[in-house]
Amino acid sequence: MNGGGSGGASGPDSRVETISRLAQWRIDTFGPCSYRRSDPFKLGIWNWYLSVEKSRSIFVRLFPEPGRVAKEQPPLARFLLRVSWAGPPRRTCVSPVHEHLLRTSDDFVWQVDAMSHGRFTIDVEFLDLRIANNNATESLSVWPTEGMVQKIASKSTLGCLSRMLTDSIHTDVTINTTDGVLKAHKAVLAACSPVFESMFMHDLREKESSTINISDMCLESCSALLGFIYGTIEQGQFWKHRLPLLAAANKYGIGDIKDCCEESLLEDITSANVLERLHVAWLYQLERLKKGCLTYLFVFGKIYDVRDEMHSFFHHADRELMLEMFQEVLSVWKPM
Repeated sequence: MNGGGSGGASGPDSRVETISRLAQWRIDTFGPCSYRRSDPFKLGIWNWYLSVEKSRSIFVRLFPEPGRVAKEQPPLARFLLRVSWAGPPRRTCVSPVHEHLLRTSDDFVWQVDAMSHGRFTIDVEFLDLRIANNNATESLSVWPTEGMVQKIASKSTLGCLSRMLTDSIHTDVTINTTDGVLKAHKAVLAACSPVFESMFMHDLREKESSTINISDMCLESCSALLGFIYGTIEQGQFWKHRLPLLAAANKYGIGDIKDCCEESLLEDITSANVLERLHVAWLYQLERLKKGCLTYLFVFGKIYDVRDEMHSFFHHADRELMLEMFQEVLSVWKPM
């Protein structure tokens, strides 16, 4: 094949072939020119160029195509290069492993001291290819990492579970609520709850009839419970049904739901709900929520905002809870 012109214009042997993380540029002859640039080739999210310059040595450069992508998301590349002459005899030079932030053609050059005439091949093997931020202190790989694979697999699994629930695919258990009926899967329920697992494992009514009676939940709240278990619940649905979800999580031993509800109830404590939240925290043994409510009342002084509600609260509150509240008062108002 004939080479390109001295200015590096594309020629028939300017094409770079790529496979996986390897790019290969075969140059049949340099001809009279001392400089050659390849056609662009794509690896990762960037278009790349190779260039080669010949004088007493050979100088190989690797750089991204100038433009918005290279400027806003510059590549941090870890790679090695190999130059091979067809021979005979066949000769090969391999570079050390390089790691460079590449923006322009001046950011990396490899000098090959060995010289030979005739056809030669330049290989670039990318060991890692990352997107650097503006100060290059952090980077993100463009190729799937172990965490990304797990994330994709989890998303796929959730998609399958969602279809199983919404399309009633092979459902094998009926749930009777106070105002409606839902369908679900014994295996999924048993996997998330030791209580459900026990129902289906032993010779109980639920195992024989493939029916669960949840007489303390309405259809809408129970749908939210299944939505959480199957990964289909939406934020608004969760927010609306936090308290019924918390009660169900406590009843059926579903720790993830219980933790999530406690964290959410901690986020919006107000004078209007703090006493209710405190009662809920005591009822379901939520230590963080209880501590948050006591801190809100006594450390931040919001006890004065709920004086009118305190009489009714103390009338129904557990004695041990009232003792804890008294101890919290003493710890806040102890003499300096």
